[in-house]
Amino acid sequence: MTKYPLPETVQSLPRDTSIALLLSGGVDSAVALHLLVEAGFKPDLFYIRIGMEDQEGQITCTAEEDLEMVALLARKYHLSYQEVDLHKDYWERVVSYTLNSVKAGLTPNPDMMCNKFIKFGVFHERVGCHYDYTASGHYASTEVVNGKVYLATAPDPVKDQTDFLAQMNLRQISHVLFPLGCLNKHEVREIALEANLPNALRKDSQGICFLGKIDYNQFVKQHLGTKKGKIIELETGKELGEHEGYWFHTIGQRKGLKLSGGPWFVVKKDCPRNVLYVSRGYDPLTQYGTKIYCQEIDFITENLFAISSSPLQITFKVRHTPEFTKGVLHKLENGYLIESEKPIQGIAPGQFAVIYDTDSRLCFGSGPIERGE
Repeated sequence: MTKYPLPETVQSLPRDTSIALLLSGGVDSAVALHLLVEAGFKPDLFYIRIGMEDQEGQITCTAEEDLEMVALLARKYHLSYQEVDLHKDYWERVVSYTLNSVKAGLTPNPDMMCNKFIKFGVFHERVGCHYDYTASGHYASTEVVNGKVYLATAPDPVKDQTDFLAQMNLRQISHVLFPLGCLNKHEVREIALEANLPNALRKDSQGICFLGKIDYNQFVKQHLGTKKGKIIELETGKELGEHEGYWFHTIGQRKGLKLSGGPWFVVKKDCPRNVLYVSRGYDPLTQYGTKIYCQEIDFITENLFAISSSPLQITFKVRHTPEFTKGVLHKLENGYLIESEKPIQGIAPGQFAVIYDTDSRLCFGSGPIERGE
């Protein structure tokens, strides 16, 4: 038996609970499998193929190595596995969202949409609905508070992935298991080595899942093309150079501007005119704001304003980072306002503001940012 504990929401389940486990081929989901088997569960294993088809019908993200790892793990634990092809659904619900967001000048979050619509969406509709729970190797947990299920953070702040799960709904959260919910990343690697897992030393995947080894800007260029526009210094109105299209840039971006005398940061975009506004310096004040406006916030478990009056003390994130920021959440007539305790760098429309309790333990939900000030 492993010395590492399972979260209470997993440990307390009957051992004949039916579980569909999502295996990616990486070490995290492999350790999730090991922990479940060691605890006496017998999950069925599933690999979701989400590699994207290009216009010629070719899969741009190969999965052979992933599937080899999944087959080895299934053999090691004497379990069945199945490949589920969802790449067309992924194109329709995630890739198209990404391209449409970028074209509109927004900063998309495809990983968040993948969790919401694919891993815990379409997969549940076609496969997971036949099981009591779907399990994954995400660094997150669930917690029952006053009889209600909440998404909760993992102990490793660097690896915590609740910000990628914060668009899930109550039905999804109520039927998901996160076996790694009590663990840090180094503990996961230790377990993988102790258990002699075939992917114990495999590197973590980086970047957007559907691109594989394809460069993100090259992908955007392939689908949206290029359109030269001006780069203007915000403070002086001076034209500094050209860019190849506002869709290659996001608020707070520093790299890729190809300007001398920097560093330069993108602080504003005029999409109709295809103009980028930049500020110079290592930490220009123009790239910061303390007010974050969201037209909608999707609350996971319950609408906070149905049980409390505005304003509410919270912590929040606007990007994947170990740090949480204290703030106040207001319900407005036409949306929501987060007032941050300290200035936030690079508030980009389209990014998701993710809302937590004051202890940064429970994740309440998230909403796309409309603008920052």
